[in-house]
Amino acid sequence: MSIKRTKQRSQGTGKEQDNDPFAKPVEPDPNWDEVTGSPDAKFLPYAMSSRFAKGQLIDHSKFGKGVVTGIEGANIVVLFKDGKKKLGHAIG
Repeated sequence: MSIKRTKQRSQGTGKEQDNDPFAKPVEPDPNWDEVTGSPDAKFLPYAMSSRFAKGQLIDHSKFGKGVVTGIEGANIVVLFKDGKKKLGHAIG
């Protein structure tokens, strides 16, 4: 007769180590202060046919001025004065 034992697991915390040389550095999300303190010349007009990057300032015809806080495939997340919105943008 044999006794079935469960596999023992390491006592690690399950979190990645801070000194991982292959880990990507964490970039802070852009905030509303970047929008309010920027001159109008830095804002690009929003168009679905344009491609945007994180941190880029845009001027939307309906929502006003905003900053791109994230990219999710064919969508961008933009922080406007009224809150975050998902908008489409060009791929590749």
